[in-house]
Amino acid sequence: MPAEVNADMSVAVEALVKRFGSFTAVDQVSFAARKGEVFGFLGPNGSGKSTTIRILCGLLRPTAGRARVAGYDVATQPEEVRRHIGYMSQKFSLYNDLTVIENLRFYGGLYSVRGARLKQRVAWALRMAELEGREDVRTAALSGGWKQRLALGCAVLHRPPIVFLDEPTSGVDPLSRRRFWELIQQMAAEGVTVFVSTHYMDEAEYCNRLALLMRGRMIALGTPAELKLHAVQGDLMMLEAEPLQRAIQTLGALEQVRDAAVFGNGLHLVVHDAAEAADPIRRALAAAGVRLTRLEVIRPSLEDAFVALTTRGSQEQAHQ
Repeated sequence: MPAEVNADMSVAVEALVKRFGSFTAVDQVSFAARKGEVFGFLGPNGSGKSTTIRILCGLLRPTAGRARVAGYDVATQPEEVRRHIGYMSQKFSLYNDLTVIENLRFYGGLYSVRGARLKQRVAWALRMAELEGREDVRTAALSGGWKQRLALGCAVLHRPPIVFLDEPTSGVDPLSRRRFWELIQQMAAEGVTVFVSTHYMDEAEYCNRLALLMRGRMIALGTPAELKLHAVQGDLMMLEAEPLQRAIQTLGALEQVRDAAVFGNGLHLVVHDAAEAADPIRRALAAAGVRLTRLEVIRPSLEDAFVALTTRGSQEQAHQ
């Protein structure tokens, strides 16, 4: 799948490969992202999300393939790439011994933001992070949510057109995560292209498009709505029954059920046809002594799509 390249594209990636010795961390990944798009990387640990981001930030050289960020080649022009992006890693790169204002001024210096422009951008970052009045507080004393927003302010102090956020909300409370995503949406509305990796399904819903990575390969690309619509091959049913473990064992042997996964206190079943599967499911459970309390057709969630796509991806990769 070659990456489309035109003037609206902030990032264009084609057949990107990164190997560490005999291990392939990124394997033939291709995509393109437009100006002002929130582009999400979704996938389990070890899927290649962070490695891909580090390549696009000019921090790692690709083994093969091509990638252009803000018009610059990541392999041959990494310094130019880094001047035109903001980057926030999984681990906050703030200096805990410095105060809030000292961290902001330090990063301003790194990005050559000086004088009146630095003063203006520092004031913006303080407002954005809700740290006005706390300029002289040591960064180590800040809560996780405040540190997170301060780190974002430091990363975008130079107003880059593209921002890479590598699991920025990991370990942060839900209220701070929601506030952080409001800031992401605000940047995108102003034309900034935002790349964000996450393992939170609710956060993935906020992205304009998602690339699902698994074992270094991109196994799906689309909007959250597209992934939910096309990932589950068949009808999806919600089942609640007691005892649940016996229900799982019983349904695993039923030809009408293609897949069954635990969701909360029930099961999500993928069936060929819900109308045809309902009666065989009820009969099989009754014969096994399972009490059925709920069986109905539901719309797939992004989590359903994620489970279906990763299961299918594992099966395909196992047969290669």
